[in-house]
Amino acid sequence: MKQSSLGLSNTVKRTRKREFLDAMELVVPWAELVALIEPYAPDSGRRGQQPFAVQTLLRIHFMQQWFKLSDPAMEEALHDVPAFRDFAGLSHWDEHIPSESSILRFRHLLERHKLAEQILATVNALLQAKGLQLKAGTVVDATLIAAPTSTKNEGKARDPEMHQSKKGNQWYFGMKAHIGVDADSGLVHTVRGTAGNVSDVVEANSLLHGQETDAFGDAGYQGVDKRPDAKQTTRWHVAMRPGLRRALDKDKPLDDLIEQLERTKARIRAKVEHPFRVLKQQFGYVKVRYRGLKKNTAQIVTLFALSNLWMVRHKLLAMGQVRAPGA
Repeated sequence: MKQSSLGLSNTVKRTRKREFLDAMELVVPWAELVALIEPYAPDSGRRGQQPFAVQTLLRIHFMQQWFKLSDPAMEEALHDVPAFRDFAGLSHWDEHIPSESSILRFRHLLERHKLAEQILATVNALLQAKGLQLKAGTVVDATLIAAPTSTKNEGKARDPEMHQSKKGNQWYFGMKAHIGVDADSGLVHTVRGTAGNVSDVVEANSLLHGQETDAFGDAGYQGVDKRPDAKQTTRWHVAMRPGLRRALDKDKPLDDLIEQLERTKARIRAKVEHPFRVLKQQFGYVKVRYRGLKKNTAQIVTLFALSNLWMVRHKLLAMGQVRAPGA
């Protein structure tokens, strides 16, 4: 699929964007994802403008997630950035470029058929088949994603599906991304999007895949094992409340053992921070792009699927399961 534009890829500097795209070119399971989406794609035999190939639009959609590009900005970038055109398989500068409307329609197709969740499932099935994702334990956590607070829009109102919440002494307006990750690898297997005021513990049990024997959460998940939706087959290991932990006397043998146990649980829980770091630092996702939970949740699910691939890219290449650069 990947082609060069007038030989430019052989002459331009190896920028960070190009290096990043080269890595993702090798680890994304393109054939499986295209096969997943193609049954829902428009019929190529229809009259009028012919639709672009699913793989081209999927590559463009992924670049939007990686580089924080809106639909109009993505169209402009395809005209301006040779690396983006190469990655999309648009090999000649006189070749027709998907318009922002085409890019928008493809995103709506993914949303309409709930394909973001299936993309995550497809990626995880691949990683599990390669032994990179286990199912013995799950770590859960949530992060706040900011939404625009301005009312200077057509409706003169903030997004009604977002909500403000308080963390520490700071108020935030937006949504929450709740995730369940593999306790061994730190790879995301379940994603839920809610308004920002939904308590973490409410979503906790919905983040389990059902096959784990142990689950881990911070102090905000106290009482999760007593909720009506708790799974009897899963043991919860929840952090002690900070005030109680500070009151421990390390000189007492029992308190010292409790402190060691809390440190062990904290090391396991640390795995859940890695996907959040990739989203916010690597992909630059710090604010919702759309109005409404449905659209934003679909984007977040796609981002976590891509973060899984990014986090294990070196292992995938070392396994020899993907072709090496230049092969």
